[in-house]
Amino acid sequence: MKERSWKKTILWVALGGIIAFGLIQLIPYGHSTTNPPIVKEPNWDSPQTRALAQKACFDCHSNETRYWWGTKIAPASWLAAADVSGGRDTLNFSDWHGSGDQGELQKVIENGSMPPFQYTIAHPNAKLSAAEKQQLVQGLQTTIQQTP
Repeated sequence: MKERSWKKTILWVALGGIIAFGLIQLIPYGHSTTNPPIVKEPNWDSPQTRALAQKACFDCHSNETRYWWGTKIAPASWLAAADVSGGRDTLNFSDWHGSGDQGELQKVIENGSMPPFQYTIAHPNAKLSAAEKQQLVQGLQTTIQQTP
């Protein structure tokens, strides 16, 4: 009798989870997946630097975000909207006003906190090798120095 009660509890919890997941899809996520226009890009030091930034950074740090199918489903849609909004507020390669802290850029790229782990799960091609990280850091430093 106890085993049957345990199975029934698991069934009810699973059913509740499915119902909750379905209901959160009805909550409007309050953001658009339409990208704003590109205002001004930095004066890139090379096409390779731009390509590396595009590969690892542009989805959150530009107005060229490529939304994947998972960002249409809550709660992933909410997380993606927050990441893109925060990323653009911090550094936006499509609305370039320069970057105040080259050291911070270098640190977050070299220590692997950018791109973040949760992003690279869905976008494994955004992971940079050690050589690519170094090339991106050097290229961004040169780009920042030569961009007014």
